Amino acid sequence: MSRLLRVELTRLLCRRAVLVILAVAVAIPTVIGVATVLNTRPPSDADLAYAEEQVAAESALPGVQRQLEKCLDNPERFLGRPVPDDVRAACEENYLPQPEWFVYWEQLSLAEERDNGSGLAVVIVLAILTMLAGTTFAGHDWASGSVSNQLLFEPRRPLVWAAKGAIVTGVAGLFSGFVVTAYWLLLGLVAGSRDIPTGDGLLLDCLQSGWRGAGVAAGAALAGFALTMLFRSTVAALGVLLAASVAGGIVLAVIGVDSVWNPGLNIGAVILDGAKYYADAPCPGNEEVGFCSVERTLPIGRALWFLGSGLVLFTVASLASFQRRDVP
Repeated sequence: MSRLLRVELTRLLCRRAVLVILAVAVAIPTVIGVATVLNTRPPSDADLAYAEEQVAAESALPGVQRQLEKCLDNPERFLGRPVPDDVRAACEENYLPQPEWFVYWEQLSLAEERDNGSGLAVVIVLAILTMLAGTTFAGHDWASGSVSNQLLFEPRRPLVWAAKGAIVTGVAGLFSGFVVTAYWLLLGLVAGSRDIPTGDGLLLDCLQSGWRGAGVAAGAALAGFALTMLFRSTVAALGVLLAASVAGGIVLAVIGVDSVWNPGLNIGAVILDGAKYYADAPCPGNEEVGFCSVERTLPIGRALWFLGSGLVLFTVASLASFQRRDVP
């Protein structure tokens, strides 16, 4: 088995299309990371000086000064209760222009990038590309007719299938894990250089989210490989996978199926260790109203069961087909 694994690893890494896909899987996260760093860079000294000048000019306007004096004369009305200890500072903060009004920047937030930003985008890109690598690897064998030659050297079909699947899954998982680890460590270094807190396990949480994403990418590669071995066509396999991941959620929403069955939501729950979604449920305390939209949480265990069941189904069907059908 080890010899067969080495052979399949060599074949995978010698496939030019796969190497191009892996190169793209490094290039796109690099571009995303650079864009994230540049878009969240702090303002320059010149920008801050301009903002201070604008603050001074706006603060000197008579109308602004009158509003400030009213606040100082009657803080209870303008600031509310309880009245702050430093009334002047509170009034100036609420009624005088502030530097951030004139210079805007989006501060880098690892938590935001993990949950809704670039971290999630990187994982999705890796999953799509590794799925494409899995279909390309298997599809080339069928298109070139080399499967029959491989079976001459190793006639045990389940062993051949398992070796191919293990190599595709392992390479996809390890490669994706390396990319996401490098991505989050570099973002962590940038955050540290800008004195942005990354303590309390935040960076570790981001890394763990990335590693779960690498697992999703490995599963996507295996699914792509299994379906291509089943249909013996790269186009058919990609069509089924894209339909299930993209169109599947739309169709389920149209026919009124609960969002918990949406493949995209389940993938997000695995990556983020749970995902929020809304479902119709009887309104609490007022059944006469009918149904209300209630926020619920899809746990990672439920998502793993759902996605894992589909992956096992694809794998079993593919392996059974490869075992029984004639090989041209």
